[in-house]
Amino acid sequence: MQRDLVVRAQRGDLDAFSALTAGTTDRLFGAARLILRDDEHAADAVQDALLQAWLDLRGLRDPDRFDAWLHRLLAHACLDLIRRRRRRPIEVELTNLDTTVAGDPAHELADRELLGEALARLEPEWRAIVVLHYLLGMPLPEVAASLGIPLGTAKSRLHRAVGVMRATVTGDSGPGPVPPSLEGVVA
Repeated sequence: MQRDLVVRAQRGDLDAFSALTAGTTDRLFGAARLILRDDEHAADAVQDALLQAWLDLRGLRDPDRFDAWLHRLLAHACLDLIRRRRRRPIEVELTNLDTTVAGDPAHELADRELLGEALARLEPEWRAIVVLHYLLGMPLPEVAASLGIPLGTAKSRLHRAVGVMRATVTGDSGPGPVPPSLEGVVA
């Protein structure tokens, strides 16, 4: 079904492109918000990524890889936006994450705040790797390729990012208890 929509969109069918992206915009926005830490900038990055996707869709060789390609465009849009706005500080605003676990809302809010604080301490390039790998579920080789960096560099940045996040969440760099909803991110 999705492959058919991609092929139709590559031929210029705007309705097919709209159908393709309609289900992904919320997820893209959530990922962009985690990387950029600002709703307005995240909306700009999603818009830039979708525009770039529409303009470059004919060049997509493998229609089955549309989602990964779109995530790559989003990561680049976020990093470009960060580079353009590096002089202005970005306020931390982290709400409505897709990584919540059913349970006590107070604990979920505390976990979101911990995750937000941990992400805020990361450099934008490290934050992008964490979001793409852990929160969007992209394999690390794909993350490296989408960011245009060697796999070894992606691995070392991810390792260092997890160390910084662990230190933020646990209060030190050693092993310690990690909230269950953050285990996949700072494990």
